[in-house]
Amino acid sequence: MIKVPSPAKLNLFLHITGRRENGYHELQTIFQLIDLYDWIIFKQTTDDVIHIEGLTEVKIEQNLIYRAAQLLRPHAQKLCGLNIRIEKNIPMGAGLGGGSSNAATTLIVLNQLWQCGLNEQQLAAYGVQLGADVPIFIFGRNAWAEGIGEHLSFIDLAQKQFIILKPDCFISTQQLFSQKTLTRDSKITKFCAYQLEPSSFGNNFEPLARQLYPEVEEAMQYLDQFGLAKLTGTGACVFIEVTSEMDIKKILQNAPCKSYLVNSLAESPLRSFSVTC
Repeated sequence: MIKVPSPAKLNLFLHITGRRENGYHELQTIFQLIDLYDWIIFKQTTDDVIHIEGLTEVKIEQNLIYRAAQLLRPHAQKLCGLNIRIEKNIPMGAGLGGGSSNAATTLIVLNQLWQCGLNEQQLAAYGVQLGADVPIFIFGRNAWAEGIGEHLSFIDLAQKQFIILKPDCFISTQQLFSQKTLTRDSKITKFCAYQLEPSSFGNNFEPLARQLYPEVEEAMQYLDQFGLAKLTGTGACVFIEVTSEMDIKKILQNAPCKSYLVNSLAESPLRSFSVTC
């Protein structure tokens, strides 16, 4: 039995800088890995079937863990069946990348378990077929991202803590992207500009999320009392950076919805993962 962590991420900012002919949006963002983990347990079986427990609300054909396994199957030199159980701690549909992280974790583990022999670049190429932010979890390092999120420049970020709130709503990414008022022409920028004035870098989806989802507006207003609240991804989660002046316990206790205190990660714990088959 193999039990591995599957970390979440924050988008420290998110700008949409254009739109491709195929409808995909060009963006710029910073991916910050955090120590909020799902846990995935892999147990080998004697049959050739993949069973998944812990995500009954998702059809298996749409399950990113299952889809990741199917992508690797043709490369397997030592194929076996699997019972895969997921212990969910990262809220779904929250902008924290839980599903993408689960897919990346599956690719990393099965690449070794099935002796597929693929390198990180090859795994990331498969990962982007499952989601634009899967590659960041494959490489397991904080990054400045461009393109649709798959072009990564790895960066070093200072160790920080964040308070995250999860409003009681599920945001439709498709709905936000379809809004005519969504800003799609943010000026292309550079990491050095972010370093000089990070507070001036926001999230193009935030105004829409606040307007369309009252729960997001409530969470943002609450956190804005203590610092600069930001939306991660397309939401619904919002967050602030912890400072020494904050009464962290009080902020968490009085939050209007589920709250988390998390630490930034310099790299994913999966970077040191190894399995003996």
